[in-house]
Amino acid sequence: MNTKKRPCIIAFSTQKGGVGKSTFTVLTASILHYRLGYNIAIFDCDFPQYSLIQMRERDLETVMKNEALKKMAHQQFTTINKKAYPIFQSKADTVLEDIEQYLEELNTAPDFIFLDLPGTVNTAGILKTLASVHHIFSPITADRLVLESTLSFTDVLTNVLMKEKYTEIKSIQLFWNQVDGREKTVLYNNYSQVIKELGLRLMETTITDSKRFRKEGEALARTVFRSTLLPADPKLMSLCRFDQFMEELLQIIKV
Repeated sequence: MNTKKRPCIIAFSTQKGGVGKSTFTVLTASILHYRLGYNIAIFDCDFPQYSLIQMRERDLETVMKNEALKKMAHQQFTTINKKAYPIFQSKADTVLEDIEQYLEELNTAPDFIFLDLPGTVNTAGILKTLASVHHIFSPITADRLVLESTLSFTDVLTNVLMKEKYTEIKSIQLFWNQVDGREKTVLYNNYSQVIKELGLRLMETTITDSKRFRKEGEALARTVFRSTLLPADPKLMSLCRFDQFMEELLQIIKV
């Protein structure tokens, strides 16, 4: 019997692509690992693109070509005295076995494991895998198709999976992403009321549209937003409310 400490498994999961699940996976993992002192591992199951595996390769290349970022990374890794968190390639139907094999090879398990999963419930093994995730966070946008798809997906997870005896799910949280300040508050209020009536949980923090900040972070030599090697710059976090989001997330996962 494995008596090692078991990691908390987290997934940003939704049925729709382009709403930020991979971005939030990296942002959250990097803050926890590089700034808050936790140990992280990511399993990229988003076959066939494996966007996080590719992101790590791009981040390494970017840091090596940019003297300011290279200095920042060197200072960071010297200060925290640990390596970058690993990103493993896997698939939705085999990742649970891959995680067990990974844990068997370690003396100390990571505090958190993040899964980056495909954006469709039809993927082989995905419901079984989601049933083993402890906390699921689903980004939503004020788009009817995104909402209908995500709400039906979350309803299945909440009212089917969570009622099964074998599930490990402790919480499923929806949260507003890419909030445009020009859109009417009443629109979000109406959608939020529907979510509440369905018995689903909605986080209080809303994330403003971060595309602009992400581009700035990648373009400016001394500023980082989305990176697998460095945590997001605090000012950019504040601009899109990601700092508030992290505080609420930490309360939900109880650390």
